[in-house]
Amino acid sequence: MIDPARPRPRAVLLSVQLPGVRDAEFESSLAELARLAKTLGLDVVGRVTQKRVRLATGAVVGDGKLRELATWTGGPGVVPVGPPQARRRAKAADAETESAGDVRDPATEADAAAAFGAVPEETAAPGAARDEPTIRADVVLVDHDLTPSQARNLERASGAEVLDRSAVILAIFQRHARSREARLQVEIARLAYLAPRLRETGGGRDRQGGGIGGRGAGESSSELDRRKVRDRIAELRAELAQIERDASTRRKRRGEQSTVALVGYTNAGKSSWMRLLTGSGVLVEDKLFATLDTTVRALHPETIPRILVSDTVGFIKKLPHDLVASFRSTLDEARDCDLLLHIIDASDASFQAQMLVTQDVLAEIGATDSSRRLVFNKVDRIDTETRARLAAEWPDALFVSAKDPDAVAALRESILAFFEQDMEEADLFVPYTRQRVVGEAHTSARVLTERHDGAGTHLRVRARPEVIGRLREQVGA
Repeated sequence: MIDPARPRPRAVLLSVQLPGVRDAEFESSLAELARLAKTLGLDVVGRVTQKRVRLATGAVVGDGKLRELATWTGGPGVVPVGPPQARRRAKAADAETESAGDVRDPATEADAAAAFGAVPEETAAPGAARDEPTIRADVVLVDHDLTPSQARNLERASGAEVLDRSAVILAIFQRHARSREARLQVEIARLAYLAPRLRETGGGRDRQGGGIGGRGAGESSSELDRRKVRDRIAELRAELAQIERDASTRRKRRGEQSTVALVGYTNAGKSSWMRLLTGSGVLVEDKLFATLDTTVRALHPETIPRILVSDTVGFIKKLPHDLVASFRSTLDEARDCDLLLHIIDASDASFQAQMLVTQDVLAEIGATDSSRRLVFNKVDRIDTETRARLAAEWPDALFVSAKDPDAVAALRESILAFFEQDMEEADLFVPYTRQRVVGEAHTSARVLTERHDGAGTHLRVRARPEVIGRLREQVGA
């Protein structure tokens, strides 16, 4: 998609504000798209926006906005209409498009004016001159998911590469994936995204052919490409399934250990808190999706029994469904944990919408049974009045800053208190013939007292009920 070897390409943002979308929410979404562009290595030089009741079927925006977009990219500003044969091929390739060209819909523009109480932007001042941008953009980033035909028409009208929101997120995931598991997950999602967007490139030749791996009778080149993509996805899923089985085995081994998962919107500060709570060298960057691989470390200083903390991939609005499906095994750490710490960027004006996104994704992966604690992060960036208002609205939440050592200690104590409330005390007698149980008790439980007599070892332990039950089974109590 984007060649990382090139100097930083320039991008222009394109978005439609639909009815029901507040101005603040619309601006927040565009700002987030700009941050995604920065993470991908693009410089945003401008933006084109429009208010409509729905996306234009042909090219997302109307004719006037297409011409405005072309002033940024140097394109023709209209969707070229090819000969009838080419139009038929385009229509067959994408059945949901009404035609290959963009059709101006006066009724739609009138509806937009009524919905927003304003005149549509491109009809507000007919013939008005626009300032010609001096900087040309190489890429158009659209803050919506596009159909194949919409992307094609925008490319024709702008003369630039067009990426929708899902394509941008996939490109970032592909760049940041480090482990074999993450690379497989991203590649599956990328191929699933590309499959319906493969276009016929064989010039309309009849597709008769045979041979091993060749086209079947009546199979077009694009159908052959899609079959190859499906086969490749099947291979990758088989390889990923083996990795998932290994990961599932590791999680089962940790079944009786206390586990905490850090979840939240991307760039909310999860990795920073992972580093502070565990003393690990987890990557911390001011970028979206800097962390894709789940990291599991012990709470530091270590406790007895140990508490494991996992850092998970961040969520984002309109996260492609195929990515959620592909990263399901990674997100199982959140589903299977004892405590979810929902990290929230309190300094972000749209944090409430981000909270809803996180809750929706957690519900999608089935992570609804774990206990959850809200942690408002970056409170050093908000004023006292805002903090007081948030505290009144969410009285059970924690308000912290990664720059405050006292906040780190407070969050750690909160984690310890959560697991302490479920612990019980019990007396165990371990015969000398089963002294290995004493070592296991010191590992999996807190040994309060220990004394020896002629028959064996007497322990008083504090641990979770299932751990005490397992220890009693091992000593035959």
